[in-house]
Amino acid sequence: METSTDKTAKTLIAEDIEITGTIKSTGHIQFDGKLNGDLNCTGSAMLGKNAVVKGNINAESISVSGSVTGNIVVKDRIEMKSSARVQGDIRAKRLTVEDGVTFVGKSEVNPTGISSTSDSASTSAASAPSSSAAPTSSAGSAPVHTTQSAAPSVKK
Repeated sequence: METSTDKTAKTLIAEDIEITGTIKSTGHIQFDGKLNGDLNCTGSAMLGKNAVVKGNINAESISVSGSVTGNIVVKDRIEMKSSARVQGDIRAKRLTVEDGVTFVGKSEVNPTGISSTSDSASTSAASAPSSSAAPTSSAGSAPVHTTQSAAPSVKK
């Protein structure tokens, strides 16, 4: 994502921008601001160190350096940089986690992209609307152990 050589334009939202609502992007997005709402991106998303997202994220792939409180569902890869703080469930084909990440939630990493369970009746309403809901069982989930640097409760 940072070293992308394709010529697709990237939308940049700076750290002094605060948005309430849903962001929809058909291209790549670099987000460094604050978002109270969902991010839906058909390209790749890059959340900078100052990014604060309180909502669900759907994208082709994502690199997280900032803070996310919500579920992340991507088609390809989630990359969590050492400064990332993620509280919510994640689902992807591939996952990269650097040392120092704070992650509280469930993960489903499945290189085949085929869900290992189909019972999703009791999933949370916070699941992303453009994909099937995350499974409630631990079947197919990969345990991720990371350093927790703060209490898991979220305060404004």
